Formats: sequence, structure tokens, C-alpha cells
Amino acid sequence: MNGAQALIRTLVDAGVDVCFANPGTSEMHFVAALDDVPEMRGVLTLFEGVATGAADGYARMAGRPGATLLHLGPGMGNGLANLHNARRGRAPMVNVVGDHARAHKRLDAPLESDIDAVAGTFSAWVRRSLSPADVAADAVDAVAAVSAGGIATLILPADVSWEEGAAVAEPRPSRPAPRVAPPVVEEVAAVLAGGEPTVLFLGGNTVGEDGLLAAGQVAAGTGVRLMTETFPARAARGAGLPDVARLPYPPEVAMKALAGTRHLVLAGATAPVHFFGYPGVPGHPVPEDCTVHVLSEPGEDGVAALRALADLAAPGAEPQLLEASRPELPTGPLTPRAMSAVIGALLPERAIVVDEAITSGVGIMELTSGAPRHDWLALTGGAIGDGLPMALGAAVACPDRPVIGIQADGSAMYTISALWSYAREQADITTIICDNGSYAILQHELSRVGAAGDGERAAKLLDIGGPGLDFVSLAQGMGVPATRATTAEELADQLRTALAEPGPHLIDAVLR
Repeated sequence: MNGAQALIRTLVDAGVDVCFANPGTSEMHFVAALDDVPEMRGVLTLFEGVATGAADGYARMAGRPGATLLHLGPGMGNGLANLHNARRGRAPMVNVVGDHARAHKRLDAPLESDIDAVAGTFSAWVRRSLSPADVAADAVDAVAAVSAGGIATLILPADVSWEEGAAVAEPRPSRPAPRVAPPVVEEVAAVLAGGEPTVLFLGGNTVGEDGLLAAGQVAAGTGVRLMTETFPARAARGAGLPDVARLPYPPEVAMKALAGTRHLVLAGATAPVHFFGYPGVPGHPVPEDCTVHVLSEPGEDGVAALRALADLAAPGAEPQLLEASRPELPTGPLTPRAMSAVIGALLPERAIVVDEAITSGVGIMELTSGAPRHDWLALTGGAIGDGLPMALGAAVACPDRPVIGIQADGSAMYTISALWSYAREQADITTIICDNGSYAILQHELSRVGAAGDGERAAKLLDIGGPGLDFVSLAQGMGVPATRATTAEELADQLRTALAEPGPHLIDAVLR
């Protein structure tokens, strides 16, 4: 058995059985070994940023590691932005990065680079397999390293793949997330008993159904406010769950949302900071006189900690839950809020929503809050271009659930080739392009940092018109049926059709 065969079989036995790939010469023996291990599903992407973003979306929804196959350092570099997003969201992922054969590395071939150093910037675990005999054990270690979240990067020299002498290794039993010590829960319960204005700030695994219900019980019994991270990796939402606000993105709005808070209790989240520094603005929204307490760290069992806190601080309290509700279908011009209302009115049960609407998502959280139960995936690391790939990974992980991507137009172009993989896999994904013809988020930032002016040349760098982007033609050219909506009525009709038909669809929502 060669190294590539042993690697793939070991990964499959450890529960890693989907690999999003953009391979090259150094990975050909891995590709050939897919025929020897048919349990490993290979999903071809045309750009490494799609592969890494898809593995992120897959891991968030499957609850187990996604895998990528990347070509040398430049291929890994092409996928770096979405590896950053996956790292920030603590998605479990195993990257296999091919490298030159061991004897060839010393020749400094054109594609030679320091893969180990670059991989260390986003990986919790990095290792280079030095012989075929090492590969399977390295794979077991990689999977174990990401069991609680994070990225493992296994560098696989080409000759280690092709040489014989490898053997399959047994997977390790998975370890449960560490439990929070009872004294920590008791200290937080004492803070809540003091009655001062408190926010319970949720992130990580605490924004799933069980965590939200436990947090809702705490809120009902103690009067604390509930709030989540601005961009949680995966959040359960909809009727029958507590209505939990998100910390707003704009610094001045985030500071207002936390104003008056005397205690900030972190459950599965880190203390919030602004995405950027601005002239004359503090780097974080937490008030100066607010004390930050940690109930559970990311990677710990935050749900168990919330349940223990609920039993201690709010025994018998009943959480306030959202009743089923939907907005009325709007008519007339297709504004961002009208688009959000159409989505809220038609969102199907058990949908997976991948949100990269950015500035066009006006009212989207409000207008979908009472919809049937669904999951919401957000842009954890802020590196745009993750939405289309994440939807692919989510659809592969959950083929029985409809996926709806709400996608800004500018960031869609970063990874537009994901549509080709949608068509190839016949993934059940409906993509709504928020087509406003601009990098609107950057226009806002230009003003916020105090750099706004009347410069025509500066404005051109934030305008993606001239020529306009024809998303219908782009989608159809990659095999995805596509339509264009210019009114709220047209969007509703086209969304109904797309949700009723299997396979991928794209709607170009031209916003006013």
C-alpha cells in the first residue's frame, strides 16, 4: 500500500470522508487512490478558495472535519482567505497540501515555497509526513488535533504518496469537550444574583438549539440580556427559540448596544472587539466600567455550563420563545428590506441560510426571526468570498435540506466559480445575488475612517459598474439555471420556483 492509499483509508476510518479538492501534479497519487477507497467522496472545485470555503461550510453543518486537497504552497495561498474564516469560526478541518518529492525540494523548483511557515499562520496543528510509514499515524494525529475545532495541515511530499510501505492506522476515540468547573458556574451565578445590568454573550456551540434554550432560561429567571457574536459560525434560529440579538457590526452601534452594561458574561465567545480601528474610537465596545466574566472558553462544553448556570441561577424558569410569524409579501420596488421580507415570507423549514449579504441585509434578521426553524451560517472572519463556497459545503453535508445563499454582488466575484461545482454536484442551493452594483461596505468604511471626499478616482475603486456584471449569464455559463428579479413580486415568484425544483438556482436580485 502506498502512502496516499493509507492516508485516505485512515481518514475515512476516522470519519473524514469528503474532500474538496483542486489538485496538481504533486497530488496525483492521492487522486488515483480515490478509486481504491471509494468511501472518500472527492468534490472538484475550480479554485482553492472554493475548496477551503466549502470545507468550512461542510464542517459547520456536519459537525465533523471537512478535508481539502491543495496543490503546493501557491494552491494553499489561493485558499488562505477562507482558511482564515474557518480558523476564526473554529471549524474542524484537515488540509492535505501536496509538496515536491523530498529529493526535488533541494533544487528550488519554480513552485517551491515554505509551506510549513505559511500553514502555521492559520493552523492549530502542522506536520510534514517524512516517510510512507508515518502517513497514517500523522493522519490520525491530524483528526485528533481538530476534534474540538481548528485546522490541521498535513504536508504530503509527492514521493511519500507514491512509495510503498504504508499501512492504515486505527482512529482514536473522540474526546468530549472539556467541562467547566463548578466553581466557575457558581461565581457567574453570584454575579447574576447581584441584579446589575448584565449581558450573557453567546458564541461557539452555545448558539445551537440546546444552548439557546438554556440561555433563555437564565434570562427568564435573572433578567440578563442575551446577545450573540456579530458573526457566529452556526446559529439556530426561528420559531420556538429565544429571540437573541446580535452585537451590531458598526462600532458606534455596537457601543450603544452594550452601553450601561456592568457585567459581560462570555459563554463560548471571546470579548468583542471592533473589526477595525477608527480615529477617536475605542478598539472595543465594552464599557470602561464593565467587568468581563468567562463562563466557558471556546472549545469547552458551553452548553453544559449554561444548563448548570440555569439550574443554579434560574431553576424552573421558562424561557420566552418566539412564536411562528412571517412578514407579508411586499410589492413594488425591490429594496434591500423588500428582499429580506420575501426571504422571511418564503423561508422553508430546516433551511440552511448562508449569509454574505453584507450591506444589503437590511432587516434580514428581524424579518426571518419567526420563520420555521433553520440554521444560519455567517462570515466569521470577515474575509469576503466565503458565501458561495460555504453554501456548497453545507449542501454536501446536508443533502436533504434546502440551502439559501444571500450573497453580495462584489464578494460573489471572489469565488464565482463555485457555481460550476454547484451544477456538477447538483447541489440544492438557491443563490440570491444582492445586486447593487457597488462595494457598498467599502463606501461606508471610507466615510467611517474619515477618508471620504469628492474624489472621482477614489469612487471608481468602490464601484463595480461599467461594465455591469451579468450574473444570469455567468450562472448559466456554468450550468446553473438563473433569472433576474427587479421587483418584489418577481423575486417572490422566482424564489418559489427555485425552492420547488431540485438542484441549483440563481436569482439576480437587482436592488434599488
